[in-house]
Amino acid sequence: MKKLVLAAALTAAASTAFAGNMAEPVMEPVVVVEEQAASSSSAGLIVPLVLIAIAAAVANN
Repeated sequence: MKKLVLAAALTAAASTAFAGNMAEPVMEPVVVVEEQAASSSSAGLIVPLVLIAIAAAVANN
């Protein structure tokens, strides 16, 4: 019975030992980084040029 009381007392003491304090929480600043996609004038021409090349290769065979 003494061991049970001792275990209960130690458990109660350990649970309150890590309860924390009343200090204000410290908030880390949030940094937002926005990345813009690099636009290229030739980006819209690659796919049509490849399709025309494939069509020309098929037409020659």
